Amino acid sequence: MNQGYEHELPHNSDEDGAEATRRDAGDAESSRASRGWWDRNADEYQSDHGSFLGDDRFVWGPEGLDEEQAELLGPASSLEGLDVLEIGAGAAQCSRWLAARGARPVALDLSHRQLQHALRIGGEVPLVEADACALPFLDGSFDLACSAYGAVPFVADPVKVFREVRRVLRPGGRWVFSVTHPIRWAFPDEPGPEGLSVAASYFDRTPYVEQDEQGRAVYVEHHRTLGDRVRDVVAGGFRLVDLVEPEWPEWNSQEWGGWSPLRGNLIPGTAIFVCERAEERRSAVAQ
Repeated sequence: MNQGYEHELPHNSDEDGAEATRRDAGDAESSRASRGWWDRNADEYQSDHGSFLGDDRFVWGPEGLDEEQAELLGPASSLEGLDVLEIGAGAAQCSRWLAARGARPVALDLSHRQLQHALRIGGEVPLVEADACALPFLDGSFDLACSAYGAVPFVADPVKVFREVRRVLRPGGRWVFSVTHPIRWAFPDEPGPEGLSVAASYFDRTPYVEQDEQGRAVYVEHHRTLGDRVRDVVAGGFRLVDLVEPEWPEWNSQEWGGWSPLRGNLIPGTAIFVCERAEERRSAVAQ
């Protein structure tokens, strides 16, 4: 789980003197910032959240919704023998869970340091360092693809990712990904009462950027409304099967960034899109 629920708006960062702002950020700048940010912060991320994520759990978000119970990829018994691509895999926790159920996962991440943590934890899961906008796989290589907060919120054009995922999926393949719930962009990134008042327009799609003194982006996150996400899914060649908004469970007392029991009981924090590869319709008109 590479991209880790750390940032909502507004978020004031003091990392390396970075300044938080809202401005445009294209494909190359976003990719470069994400790779650098996760390479620098992977150690702290795994130290802080590794116990919650586990070494071989499949957790969809800070609420703690587990694929073991959710079965958004399908019943666990149906995963055996399937080729699965995890995008934004981080330390490959989700891929290990898949492997334990007989699937053949491949864990892909943009961050070299995150994949080093995958090596540290161990296991037989193949690891691939690559950008989600240019997947280094042949057409039709996988039966399923998944991403728990990986890649999608951090690219300037998510349709590029979706089209790449569709390309590497076999007919009927399922693509399931989780992101920060779009409504969270209207609220401050605070777990307490101060995070319950609207502070920005939900409809402002301007990217959130943390930049250094030279104005170079060191972290970029892109906002889409819920409608934007659905349209992106369709434009990427998928059919939306389900949209899951996990409720905050009673057992979860943790605070993680702006996520907390207080906020989780009032507003959604995660949106999970369950999609299936749409097949092109052929004209029935006789030639």
